[in-house]
Amino acid sequence: MSSLGVTILKLGGLFTGIIEMYIWVIIIAALLSFVNPDPYNPVIQFLYRITNPAYVFVRKFVNTNIMNGIDLAPLIIIIGLNVVVILMDYIFALIASSL
Repeated sequence: MSSLGVTILKLGGLFTGIIEMYIWVIIIAALLSFVNPDPYNPVIQFLYRITNPAYVFVRKFVNTNIMNGIDLAPLIIIIGLNVVVILMDYIFALIASSL
């Protein structure tokens, strides 16, 4: 494999790593929503600002409040992002192997 192929694989690893970090942020925000944390805490405000746009996007298309008040938007986002990570890994591996 050429050095360009290795660079493309590393770039793909960077993109998938960022997406996986965002998955963990969504998991943490979803778990914190069960304990009703202080809304004035800067960490909580940061998590809300980072995750709320994705929640709004999913809630626009899917009725996520199906199971007695449990919000399914984080689960839908996590599954979707995992599919994106798998596809990106496959695409970057194909591109790198063809070089």
